[in-house]
Amino acid sequence: MPDATTTVRLERPLDLVGTLRPLYRGAADPTMRLGPRTAARAAHTPDGPASLVVRLGDGTVDAQAWGPGASWIIGGLPGFLGLDDDDADFDAGSHPLVARLSRERRGLRLGRTGLVFDALVPAVLEQKITGQEAFRAYRRLVLTHGTPAPGPTGLHVPPLAPVVARFPSWTFPQLGIEPRRGALLRRLAAEADRLERLAVPAHVPGGGGRGAPELAARLQRFAGIGPWTAAEVTLRALGDPDAVSVADAHLSHLVSWALAGEPRGTDERMLELLAPWTGHRARVIRLLESSGIEAPRYGPRVASRDLREL
Repeated sequence: MPDATTTVRLERPLDLVGTLRPLYRGAADPTMRLGPRTAARAAHTPDGPASLVVRLGDGTVDAQAWGPGASWIIGGLPGFLGLDDDDADFDAGSHPLVARLSRERRGLRLGRTGLVFDALVPAVLEQKITGQEAFRAYRRLVLTHGTPAPGPTGLHVPPLAPVVARFPSWTFPQLGIEPRRGALLRRLAAEADRLERLAVPAHVPGGGGRGAPELAARLQRFAGIGPWTAAEVTLRALGDPDAVSVADAHLSHLVSWALAGEPRGTDERMLELLAPWTGHRARVIRLLESSGIEAPRYGPRVASRDLREL
């Protein structure tokens, strides 16, 4: 039997995959499964480990949770699914593509977990390497040093911050994680409690985006964290509607191509094109990312490496 359950009635459509995709680290993600009508996720909450299963019905969402953190994760369900995502002052009409995508993808929300370290670890692993490399390293980290999640999901909970803070330096190369990245994770883990407190405002109903500027500024005090990582974390943990991942290898090209027909873009050009939606730039980016639009490619894809071999 689950430790906590709830049923939520939907006031408008919900795109479960589109809303939760930013949290998903591929088909082999040991912490999450994602399908069109069912999703499962495991995480450490302030009350302890928990696993959550949500099922999308006809106009409702049913949720079950297991573990010491079950009540906490069920309580945060509206935020997790973006059901309280406030887009009332979002004006999509200043660009025809954004206006069309906004109509066609009404179910796409900005969700949030309310968990900072949970978002920090994969974001740090994804810095300046291919997604496949990062997903592989994250999977090894979770399966080697995490724990089985409560309940019948078959998922795993990532290692707690105090566990990561105590890792010997040689732990990370064994997982395919560069030593400098591992050293950064240990520093962040040692400060995790302070960072988590900055997410508390976002966990309340309607709290999407609250505390994002403070958290972004605090994260960027760590050597090795810049605007890209900060935005990746504030988007996932806090539901920051204005997060923009500058210095991303592909994002500026996507925005420039989709909004201006320019096959290549810079961060400066991307920010210029997104300026009309300041306050909701992450919302526009998620619409573009979910559209299937891709900027033209002019070279081969970067080959994935196994960093344990380097």
